[in-house]
Amino acid sequence: MTTVERTQVFLLPDLGEGLSEAEIVEWRVAVGDVVTVDQSVVEVETAKAVVDVPCPYAGRVVTLHGAAGEVRPVGQPLITIAPLDGGDEPAGHATYREEERAGSGNVLIGYGTGHGNTTRRRRRPRLVLAPEPTDAGPTSASGPIAGGGAVAGGAPGGSAATSDPARSPTALVISPIVRRLARERGVDLGTVRGTGPGGVIRRADVEAVLTVPAARLAAVPDPHVAPTPQAGPAPSTDGDVIIPLTGVRKAIADKLSRSRREIPEVTIWVDVDATGLLETRAAINAATPDAPVSILALLARICLSGLRRFPQLNARVDTEAQQIVQSAGVHLGIAAQTDRGLLVPVLRDAQRLTTAELAAELAATTVAARAGSLPPARLTGGTFTLNNYGVFGVDGSTPIINHPEAALLGVGRIVDKPWVVDGQLAVRKVTQLSLTFDHRVCDGGVAGGFLRHVADCVERPALLIAAV
Repeated sequence: MTTVERTQVFLLPDLGEGLSEAEIVEWRVAVGDVVTVDQSVVEVETAKAVVDVPCPYAGRVVTLHGAAGEVRPVGQPLITIAPLDGGDEPAGHATYREEERAGSGNVLIGYGTGHGNTTRRRRRPRLVLAPEPTDAGPTSASGPIAGGGAVAGGAPGGSAATSDPARSPTALVISPIVRRLARERGVDLGTVRGTGPGGVIRRADVEAVLTVPAARLAAVPDPHVAPTPQAGPAPSTDGDVIIPLTGVRKAIADKLSRSRREIPEVTIWVDVDATGLLETRAAINAATPDAPVSILALLARICLSGLRRFPQLNARVDTEAQQIVQSAGVHLGIAAQTDRGLLVPVLRDAQRLTTAELAAELAATTVAARAGSLPPARLTGGTFTLNNYGVFGVDGSTPIINHPEAALLGVGRIVDKPWVVDGQLAVRKVTQLSLTFDHRVCDGGVAGGFLRHVADCVERPALLIAAV
């Protein structure tokens, strides 16, 4: 049997509910590299998240199916692996055949390859010091390779580093999307000032550079970079920047448009005195300094109390079956603004968590969402959303419901305002709460009752104890 006959083709695996394709962000390996079972071979971006995809086979890479920036459908070839000859087997890989027969334990978090039951933690995004450009000649990051595939430069264990503006010796970059954007637009990351932690260059930093007229960017071409198609933001003839609706941005646009088309939404709001809530938080944190509780966690606890009283809002409308489905558990969505757009990670069965557990889970989930390390399963299935838009310095909003949910509570900034207390004017900590709800699941009495209960608990947190 020839090597070609013995090759194994790994297909792009099922990525989760409603996800039928993924865009290749960066290959982790190159043709000729030796890989082991469950080694991460490519980073892909879906409409839900950026994830590493490990390969269930061991051997030598024969073909990479697709270039960086290319969209691959689920079930189509992703990478072809050939088994190693006995003489080619490197030290430390003596058991690769046994590993291959045992199969992979995981491909994406929550989506296995059908073999084994081992678990795998997703690699956290790492700080990358981009290598210096070499003088080995121009190398395209998405050029063709033998076998009809394509390889992205900079893969570990691969060939010489790709020479392009996105790999400056002084550029601190975490996201491969940032490197790709800089490469496509000819931006030298060495000249970009990073605003992230430790000077990390973020997508917003590169986009800020892109506001410079296109003529200035084109005036300093990099001789080491082969021209590549403009898959990302591109200038038009009159200087406008064209940004294709792809990936997460497209998913957000589609979902919000569908929400506005299908849901007859209504927004109601109320100003509340949050002084008591802030005092309660301070008292809790003074008693348990090792497990601090955030205002968002207390608001989540209040929402859970309100949904227990008004379960009509913890629901969705099944238009095909013509019925309203009230969920048994509260799968609480938390709107989080990230560099990749607005994401709504979900805390499943949040009603089972204590306030301290809510605080810890919220903190960890927000960090993971902003790092892009949440699996697709954590970004679907919510039944009610809490949106703290006050972090943007605004008082109020009429947000769009996260389809197919039926309601969303918005919280504005907390500021000092004059307030009447016991007939006397005083300065209090005031915020505005807004509830946007689907008028199909309930009438104004239910929605108003929920919002009033939330407002009362914010003003008098002791009511939470009475409501338990």
